Amino acid sequence: MRTIGLLGGMSWESTQSCYQQLNQQISQQLGALHSAQIVMWSVDFQQIETLQRAGQWQAAGDILAKHAVALENAGAECVVIATNTMHIVAEQVQREIKVPLLHIADATANRLVENRFNRVGLLGTAFTMEKPFYKARLQQNFGIDVVVPDEAERQLVHDVIYQELCLGQIKPESKQAYLAVIEKLEQQGAQAIILGCTEIGLLVAQQDTRLPLIDTVSEHVKAAVEFALS
Repeated sequence: MRTIGLLGGMSWESTQSCYQQLNQQISQQLGALHSAQIVMWSVDFQQIETLQRAGQWQAAGDILAKHAVALENAGAECVVIATNTMHIVAEQVQREIKVPLLHIADATANRLVENRFNRVGLLGTAFTMEKPFYKARLQQNFGIDVVVPDEAERQLVHDVIYQELCLGQIKPESKQAYLAVIEKLEQQGAQAIILGCTEIGLLVAQQDTRLPLIDTVSEHVKAAVEFALS
C-alpha cells in the first residue's frame, strides 16, 4: 500500500470526514484490520483564510507547498489537498514536490464523465464559483459545461460556508436556502450538482433533492484510495 499525504485543516471539519473516508474505503477493500497509510499536515485555517480574503494566493500557495514538501519528506507518495478552493494553487504546490498531487476537480470530473453529465451546477466558495481554475479545468479538459448561481446566491453560499459550516454550525434555514439555489440551477439545465466545497456535504445530502449530488470529498478519496492500492 502506498502512503497518502493529506494536506488538511481547511477546514478541519471537512478534513476529519476525508480522513475517516480514506480509512473506511481501505478497510472495505482490504478487510481485516487494514487502514490507510496516511501522513497529515493540518494547517491553521485562520492564516489561510486571511490570505484568501486579501487575494494573496501566492503567499497561501507558499505555505501549502512548504507543507507538501514536508509530507513528501515524511514518506508521502502522493499529496491530497483536502479542500476545493485551495486547488487554485495546485500547480504551484505540484512544482515543489516530485510525487503526484491528485487534483480534486479531476476526480470529480471522472465521476461526471462516468455518468454522462455534460452540464452541471457548481456550489462552493465564491473563489471556486467565480475564478476559472475549477470551471475551466472541467470545461477544457473534460468538455463539461458549468453553471453557477447568480451573484447574490453566490454570496449566500459563500457566507454559509465560512460563517457556519467551517465552524461546525448546521442550520435548517441554510439547508433550505441551498436547496432553493440547487432548484434554480436545475432550471438552468444542470443535470447534477457539484458540492464544490468540502464542507457542503455536512449540510446537504442526496436525500434532500432529486438532482444527483456529486460530493467532491468522496470522489477525491476514491482517487486517493485507487492510487494507494495500485
